[in-house]
Amino acid sequence: MSRYALTEILEATSGRLILRGADAFSGVSIDSRTIKVGELFVALQGERFDGHLFVDEALKKGVGAIVSYPPVVPRGRSIIHVNNTLQALQRIARYRRLSRQVSVIGVTGTNGKTTTKEMITVVLNGRYKVLSSRGNLNNQIGLPLCLTDLDDHDMAVLEMGATKAGDIRELSDIARPDIGVITNIGPAHLEGFGSLETVRDTKYEILDFVKTAVLNADDPNIKDIPGQCRIVTFGLKEGADVRADDIVYDEDGLSFRVYLKDEGSADVRLSVLGLFNVYNALAAVAVCRLLNVPIGEISSSLGEFGGVPMRLELKELKGALVISDLYNANPASMEEAVKELVRLRRGRAVAVLGDMLELGPYGEQAHRKLGRWLATLNVDVLIAVGDLMSYTCEEFSAGNGNLKALHVRDPREAREILLGMVSKEDTVLIKGSRGMRLEGVLED
Repeated sequence: MSRYALTEILEATSGRLILRGADAFSGVSIDSRTIKVGELFVALQGERFDGHLFVDEALKKGVGAIVSYPPVVPRGRSIIHVNNTLQALQRIARYRRLSRQVSVIGVTGTNGKTTTKEMITVVLNGRYKVLSSRGNLNNQIGLPLCLTDLDDHDMAVLEMGATKAGDIRELSDIARPDIGVITNIGPAHLEGFGSLETVRDTKYEILDFVKTAVLNADDPNIKDIPGQCRIVTFGLKEGADVRADDIVYDEDGLSFRVYLKDEGSADVRLSVLGLFNVYNALAAVAVCRLLNVPIGEISSSLGEFGGVPMRLELKELKGALVISDLYNANPASMEEAVKELVRLRRGRAVAVLGDMLELGPYGEQAHRKLGRWLATLNVDVLIAVGDLMSYTCEEFSAGNGNLKALHVRDPREAREILLGMVSKEDTVLIKGSRGMRLEGVLED
């Protein structure tokens, strides 16, 4: 269990002790609902919330708090005043990371971050004590909160997300990764980035911190790589340091042979769908070989990987095979999911697609492009959910008048239409941005 001395917290945050109680804390929390006995509460503030309103509740179990304005609290609690509580949390995380002898792996990219992080963790857990990002806590709050749990670990595998320029630099400055992974670079969060070039530059910010970078050799957007760090590549094409070949698909997953430059090869079996998961696995292989895990052990551990919730899960609806991919959506991930629909189709291929959000001024263009592309595939029915998907529906219908396209406003309406038309021979894909809440298509 992580344990912090009061003196460590004061040193890390440069905070001022305004009330002394406990001299040590068992951990750090930002949530008064889940804080554990003995923990230190950090009262974060945002546009729509203020943790200071819950200090009193948090201190029923917690024994101290970091605040930016003094609340009324009972005696016997340590209260530390700082100018900015978020910066205090981040400074505690950086202090913890720098005070421990631990190898840190930072995983960033447009798609595949969480899955790659989980694959790396599954493999490393076989021989090391590993701290891994909880779920997809990958931002300026989630990553430092994860690092506060750092104790006697050998490794830390941290997901790093970004929605604007500078985000990866800020996270890297906190985590100080030794190995950096860029899974791929594509159009996502363009509302914040403004352009694909800014997305790339932001992902590249990790390269200023790492000793070794693991990069996707097949991604045309990964080019003009700056910095002086060592580069290890993965991909399907000849020349990659870690390469896959002989890929075989079935309904239960896929298998392939991985080739290591100058180190031989091994067979890998994955119980997850999607060609992109081959890339995720190759990135994991590259990282774990850098950390001296034998290829046979890597292969065996990847075979035990069970996937990540809400990503390409196979379900059933009225006997039809349903591919449920509900976590998030951008143009690249949408394309990969539709490819899986076409590959797994048994009878009709039915695509229930929700808006791809956070694309800013590129939103209409991206959705129209998706509709034109869908019309060239073996997709029989499109149920388009949301305002932006109206453009996809329009282009899909124009591309082939024989195709069936329906536009609806919400998941409940999509569910009613799907239930009324689906048969047990059909294969259905349900995918959209998280904000579209497309789980409502499957839920009663």
